[in-house]
Amino acid sequence: MPRDQVLRPLPERAFDFDRARHLLARAGFGGTPEQVRAIADLGLDDAVDYLVEWDSVPDPVVEADTFDRDIRRLPTDDERRLAQEARRTEDQVLLDQLQQQRQQRDREDRQQFDELRKWWLARMLETGRPLQERLTLFWHGHFATGYREIRDSWLLFRQNQFLRANAAGSFAELAHGIVRDPAMLKYLNNDRNIRRSPNENLARELMELFTLGEGRGYTERDIKEAARALTGHTVLDNEFRFASRVHDPGAKTILGRSGTFDGAGLVDLLLSQRSCSEFIALKLYRHFVNDLPGGLEGATPEARAAVAEMATLLRRHRYELRPVLGRLFRSRHFHDPANANTVVKSPIELIVSSIRTLGLPVRPLSVLLSAADMMGQTLFQPPTVEGWPGGRTWINTSTLFVRQNLLVYLVTGRSPSGLSIAADDTEFDPMPLVESLADSNGLADASAVRSAAERLLRFCLGGEPHPQRVEALDGLLADVGDRLDRDRSLALICLVTAMPEYQLA
Repeated sequence: MPRDQVLRPLPERAFDFDRARHLLARAGFGGTPEQVRAIADLGLDDAVDYLVEWDSVPDPVVEADTFDRDIRRLPTDDERRLAQEARRTEDQVLLDQLQQQRQQRDREDRQQFDELRKWWLARMLETGRPLQERLTLFWHGHFATGYREIRDSWLLFRQNQFLRANAAGSFAELAHGIVRDPAMLKYLNNDRNIRRSPNENLARELMELFTLGEGRGYTERDIKEAARALTGHTVLDNEFRFASRVHDPGAKTILGRSGTFDGAGLVDLLLSQRSCSEFIALKLYRHFVNDLPGGLEGATPEARAAVAEMATLLRRHRYELRPVLGRLFRSRHFHDPANANTVVKSPIELIVSSIRTLGLPVRPLSVLLSAADMMGQTLFQPPTVEGWPGGRTWINTSTLFVRQNLLVYLVTGRSPSGLSIAADDTEFDPMPLVESLADSNGLADASAVRSAAERLLRFCLGGEPHPQRVEALDGLLADVGDRLDRDRSLALICLVTAMPEYQLA
């Protein structure tokens, strides 16, 4: 097959319930059986347009004044003079008062950070634009920054809004914006990158992690020259500021090109490299299609060709993401059963998709965030500038224990053993979910009950379940007869969500 035809579209007639479920699971956070049927009824083209062209979907926008930008504000002239006078006269009483004020601002900012995390989780749970939030989470891991290093919740809120606004727009806009983003500039110390003492942190990660990929065509000399191009990119009172007096305007040679590059010129140069489109295409592919645990070298010829075609599309569309995603989500390759259940759900994806797919009540957000922390994903605090490693690193004996016990808590509200999570008495009625997966006769007899249970298994696990998983239903349904009550339905859902395949999308 020619390499530019791997992403040829799936025939409309082949877009059924199972493929609609797969599309919602990958291009969003899943959906209830009713939502999956609605997507399937739209047909493939309209379903993809609904997800990718989300501007027509109402968005519960939270205005900027929801969060306080001035907790970390600069001191006024009067406050600065007062502090200088206190230090000059060694006024210990006043110095103690100023210290207490700083500590109070620290507490207020930490409280706002906690509210920020809950605000974003609530958006993911409630949004009618699931792809937008999923991409915002994806770019947060790509352009990783953390509160522990920045210590300014407002800057993280602003960055989050920037990533959301450009989530499926232009990667070029994202790359240009990130070298002017106050949170990133502080996180990678570029606010201290000056002509007489260049700081290489942002330049290095811009090449290695954000645009080209580790070791792909650049040298240490290129990094040093790129750092000179980024001198003067700093932050003043929560805003980007270009400080021309500390910028190095001299000639630089980067990736074999010479010129008086500044930050914008540097980003344009990186975007012009073929390796940039290839790097971004591979990251998108691993997130949306197949994690490729063996890397691209161990991938199938079809996977390698798909990544190459995505890279070509990125270049052809000048890094606009919507045409690439639309082509991908319509493709036979994306919907190929071989690419089902090949991506491990991140902790946040596990929580959000379980609630949205099963129709579970939203348990206290602070508890959900704490559970995500225990599973290795703290919103606004990736472990390093490389973001979360993802893939199979999400699963180990410790995190799997938390994952399975958290799912019991989500379904039942009971405090799971081994976890310090308080019980939640909000009840979940599983019957609408079970009944929605029954056949046209409902749960009229034992065979219908068995059929609904098997459909639930298939719906939750995605695709044809292994015979051992089907056998696991036997003990639970042996004495059910023709009636599946609430308690047995809850047990059924807990059984299915405890299966290893449930951790995959």
